[in-house]
Parts: sequence; structure tokens; C-alpha cells
Amino acid sequence: MNIVVYLRVSTDQQAESGLGLEAQQIACESHAKKLGHNIIAIFKDEGLSGSLSIDKRPGIGNALNAIKKGDLLLVAKRDRLGRDPLAIAMIEAAVARQGAKIISAAGEGTDNEDPSSILMRRMIDAFGEYERLIIKARTKAAMHAKKTRNERVGHIPFGNRLASNGIHLESHDEEAAILKEMRQLRKRGKTIRGIAAALNKKQKFNRGQSPWNEASIFRIMKSAAINSGKRT
Repeated sequence: MNIVVYLRVSTDQQAESGLGLEAQQIACESHAKKLGHNIIAIFKDEGLSGSLSIDKRPGIGNALNAIKKGDLLLVAKRDRLGRDPLAIAMIEAAVARQGAKIISAAGEGTDNEDPSSILMRRMIDAFGEYERLIIKARTKAAMHAKKTRNERVGHIPFGNRLASNGIHLESHDEEAAILKEMRQLRKRGKTIRGIAAALNKKQKFNRGQSPWNEASIFRIMKSAAINSGKRT
């Protein structure tokens, strides 16, 4: 019986489980030795979230293509297959169609096909999704807290610049004046295209001194509307 190993870590891998690629591989190799079977291939998805669909994770796709009838697809833990129960179910179905089986080095109900083992697998998959949702909620809350403190979160909004401390945002007077003019022109009934033309005519260009277009005007005004009230 041959074994195909699948390893995965996401960009927030340490927050999820602290289980790195090397540790996963050691766990799988140790389990394969215990089973007395040979590992014929190892496939990896590095820096890819378990919430992604199968087609966006080449490693699992290659692993599924590599397994044959009677083979085992070995993972260190079931949550390495994914954090979405539907995606895991699709992987299990693909493996079953090949006449193969998924096993976990951590056990997790993969040793047998009795009702209790199947229930354990489903519970583990559900908890994997729950952990993903908790991480997502915490990240969202942390970003909201940073915005509330007027700290940088990703791209610096037009009309702002990074303060000297490298953390907080402060007003960029020139951009703030352009943003104010955009709003005034909009209130006077100007179209998005009209606003772009008016600013370009005055040579009040976009960040980086590139001419305005409808898309950039719309994006910046929408972002400013979403963030309005954040600063006084």
C-alpha cells in the first residue's frame, strides 16, 4: 500500500495551529513508518488558507491526481485538508472515487469507518471551521480597533498620510483639499466624469500625479464616505 502525503500551512498558520510544514512532514513520516507503508509523494500548499476551494490549492489537486486505488492520502491533521466542511467533503469524495482512503497521523476517527469514527471526523471538521471563523472575527475586530484609534490599516486613504511615528494617520492638506473639492462638485450636480475633467483641467491630479478617471474618482469618494466620521 502506497502513501501520498499532503501538507498545508496558511498565512496565519501559527495562529491556527502552530503546526509548520516541517513538523507536519515529520508527523506523517513517523505515522507511515508505524503503518509499514511507503510514502511515494509529498505535496504542499504553502501560504494558502484552508478556506480556499480545491481549484485554488494546486498541492491538494496534485495529491488527488497522484493517488491510485488502494492508496492512502495522509495528513498530519484533518484541518490541513481545509477549514471548510464542504471542501473537505469534496476531497473525501474524490479520494473515495479513486478507491483510496484519507488518514490522519493524529487519528481523528480516520482509522475506522464505524459510526462513531465518522461522527468524530464530522465534529473535527466542524470545529476546524469554527476556529477559522473565530480567527476571522478576531482579525476584523482588531482592524476595527485600529481604525478607531486612527491607525493605518492597509492602504492609506486619499486625504491622509502616515504620521512620523509610522503608525497613525494624519491629514494630507493638499489631498484633503482635493477631496473637499470633489464633494463640492458632486453637490453641485457634477457627474463623476465631470469631476475628473474639472480636476484634471486645474491640474489637481491623483496621488502620484496621474490624471483622474471615473474609476479612481468613484473609488476614492466611496472610500471617503465609508470612513467619514472617523476623524474630526
